Amino acid sequence: MERLKASGFAGELSAEFLGTMILILFGCGVVAQVVAGGALTEPPGGLGNHDSIAWAWGLGVTLGIYVAGRLSGAHLNPAVTVSLAAFKDFPWNKVAPYTVAQLAGAFTGALLVRWNYTEALAAVDPGHTIKTQFVFSTLPANGNPALPVHEWGALRDQVIGTAILMLLILAVTDLLNTPPGANLGPFIVGLIIVAIGMAFGTNAGYAINPARDLGPRLASFLTGYEGAWRDQYGNLYFWVPIVGPLVGGPVGAFLYQTLIGRFLPAAEAEPEGTLPLPPEN
Repeated sequence: MERLKASGFAGELSAEFLGTMILILFGCGVVAQVVAGGALTEPPGGLGNHDSIAWAWGLGVTLGIYVAGRLSGAHLNPAVTVSLAAFKDFPWNKVAPYTVAQLAGAFTGALLVRWNYTEALAAVDPGHTIKTQFVFSTLPANGNPALPVHEWGALRDQVIGTAILMLLILAVTDLLNTPPGANLGPFIVGLIIVAIGMAFGTNAGYAINPARDLGPRLASFLTGYEGAWRDQYGNLYFWVPIVGPLVGGPVGAFLYQTLIGRFLPAAEAEPEGTLPLPPEN
């Protein structure tokens, strides 16, 4: 039994690793295509735009959930893991291992994107500067100095964005509420990411996931992006997409549980020896 438990937990971590890697392959991959590849087209910008980035991130989340969901629940995000531990009885002793697996998956996915786009990144940005840094990690105002968003404005954005994410994840996955059927939950969660990207992408690039930002940021730093830890103003920025989501996730979970979850009817067992009643038309 102990061996079975150990192998089961190893499967959970393996799923979190691979699911998060899939998320980053599509997420960082689309940004590399739009930013680096698109800069080399004639005219520039011929390989996508903000909307294609939002859709690919959402689809990356969907596919990552389908990969990992059966084994681990497909958190793919330390903010989700912490929130579920605080409000949904997920074991606290699994939080750190899940987080490490998620970070490792994000790091590995980013390394693959970095390797695959070596030529395009070098052609567009030979010095590996902030010009292409946001292929891998987020920046205030997406690196645009014309929009005066700094660390604290970006932190506010990350708290709000991750609170929205976690509230909606709980709403979609709560079996006592109105969850999507036919195994469409991962697709709906992906649409949540698309919606957040389209509505809350300006101020901080909607990281809303510490692993999604820190893993690729570390990968870019180790492969030539010496300024990876700072923003366009030269300020240390890496902590914002870590702290913001870890605060915002539990806030969103608290709001859902307080305003919705506690009012939902409890599940009732069917009387022994009877068949479940068909749903009312």
